This record gives sequence, structure tokens and C-alpha cells, in this order.
Amino acid sequence: MNIHEKYINRCIQLAKNGLGTTYPNPLVGSVIVLNNVIIGEGWHQKSGEAHAEVRAINSVKDKSQLKNATIYVSLEPCSHFGKTPPCSNLIVDNGIKNVVIGVIDSNSIVSGRGVEYLKANGCNVIVGVLENECLELNKRFFAFHTKNRPFIILKWAETADGFIDKIRSGDSENSPNWISNSFSQQFVHKMRAAEQAVLVGTTTALNDNPSLTIRSWAGNNPVRVVIDKTLKLPENYNLLDGTDKTIVLTEKLVNNSANLLFEVIDFEKNVLAQICNVLYKYEIQSVIIEGGSKTLQSFIDDNLWDEAFVFVGNTLFDKGLKSPKIKKTPIEIQKISADTLKFYKN
Repeated sequence: MNIHEKYINRCIQLAKNGLGTTYPNPLVGSVIVLNNVIIGEGWHQKSGEAHAEVRAINSVKDKSQLKNATIYVSLEPCSHFGKTPPCSNLIVDNGIKNVVIGVIDSNSIVSGRGVEYLKANGCNVIVGVLENECLELNKRFFAFHTKNRPFIILKWAETADGFIDKIRSGDSENSPNWISNSFSQQFVHKMRAAEQAVLVGTTTALNDNPSLTIRSWAGNNPVRVVIDKTLKLPENYNLLDGTDKTIVLTEKLVNNSANLLFEVIDFEKNVLAQICNVLYKYEIQSVIIEGGSKTLQSFIDDNLWDEAFVFVGNTLFDKGLKSPKIKKTPIEIQKISADTLKFYKN
């Protein structure tokens, strides 16, 4: 690892502190280095608040040092006035002449303009240091701006004999048939805290009556999304309780309330594309598809997914609803107590 990679790597470490709190903005970290010593650093913490470069510059006690320092930033500094002033201007105004950038911003209102401004004002700019790592850091942001859809994560738990649920009868209790252990369940809550939305299909919503909130981890509850074509969900179900923002995808025209938003889609056309369009409309950059089997398999069959987390419990159902199938090899397998977690990338 060379010297530039060392400090961009530090930028990435800092940026990760903002996971789950910066939407719709990207994760960004910045460090300022003089004579191989970090004299300032910062990361973007929340949309509307100071960007990473601002926090890094403000953390430098002796501003006269900036003219001889190098600023490192994991993502191209912005060049436009949004909720905050442009960071490229701030770098120039503080006399910083050396700028090292991890990756160019894919957002069309920035893309390349920050670098152009810095160069036009006499800065020495290096771009593309640990570029792949910086792309991975903001995979949600880049998917949203380049594919016009959220970053899509599939998640389910299956038994050791390959079932996602037991056979439900008409008098079955409306609650989950737990397959994974409490540690895996906590892992899922951690995932929800990092992503912007979580989606389930009608059958899962009816059978499990899920809350889709965070209860065993710290963070913000995701936007809840449920497919309910004919509005089968009873009004007393958790997803309709109004406590958290919930989007209901339906064919029926219904008035919205404060936290309950009804979006009409045409179920005779490409449903998944319409789901992505609705989420894009609400500026949702990432979504976890949590079930059921039919919904998950439809995303797999359409090759419309980016990552998948499959929790394999040590329980057996003998018969039931078969789990979805991914025709790929997991890139990582780890144990969570007695459970096995298989991680896939598409």
C-alpha cells in the first residue's frame, strides 16, 4: 500500500461511521496530511450538515498549515450549492493545492465538475486511488445514480432441509416460524439500520404480521414497503399502524395519511420495474427484500439484485414452502453460532 492508498483507506474508515445516517447523500471521509502526519479529519454525518471536507478543514487548528498540506477525500468534492456550499470552493479558498480523490462522483450534478474546478484554480489533483474500494463504499449511491434504482439486497432464512416456511392453514397463528437464531436475527436488525427500506410481499405480511423495524440494534427504522395488490392486510396489522413511513404498492386508489403512502401500480405489467420506479421516486437508495419466497424468486429470476444474505438454520421442517434458489456460488460463508450465513454478490 503506497502513501496515497494509506490515507484514502483512512478516508474510507471514517466514511463508514455515517452508514445509515447520510441518505440521500453518499458516505464520504476526508483527511488532511502535512509531512506524513494527519492534522485534520472528518466524515459526513447527516444530510444537510457539514460535508467531510468541511469537517476535516475545520478540525485543523492552525489554518496556515493548509497551504502546504494535502487533502484526501474518498469521493470527488461537490461543486454545486445544495443544502451546503460546494466543497471544491472551500478547498481552493483555504489555499490547499494538493488534492487526492478516491473516485469520481456519479451524480450528474457533480460528476467531474469538482475536479475541473480544482484544476482550473491551480490545484494538483490525483484521481482513482483505491477506486474499487471507494466504489464499494458507496455501492448504494452509485446504483441509485447510474441504474436509476435502489441497491437491492435479498435476505431470507431457510431450514437445513431447504424450507422457508411451514405449510400454513387457515387457523395458523399470524407470526413468523423462526428458523434462525437470536444472533442472526440481531444481524438482520443491524442490516435494517444500514439500509433505507425493507420490502415484503402480501403473503409474508399476512402470515407473519411483521413490524420490519429495528428492535435489537441502534439506528433509524427503514421505510417499510409492502406489496398488497387488493389491500388484503387488516387495518390492525403492524405495517399499517402509522408509526413509521410505510409504502403500500396496490392496484387501488387510496388516500394517503401521514406515514401511510399508497402507490398505484399496474400488476398486469412489469411489477418489479414499477417497484423500482416507486422507490426511486422516493429517493430510496437501498432496499432489503425480506420475503416471501415468490417475491424473492421473482427478483432472482429477473436478475434484479445486487447482494443476497441467506441464513441457514439447523432446524428441519420436513415439508413446507421451498426456499428461493440462486444459481451462484456464495463468495463468503460464516457461522453465526449454530446458523450458517451465505453471502452472494451478483
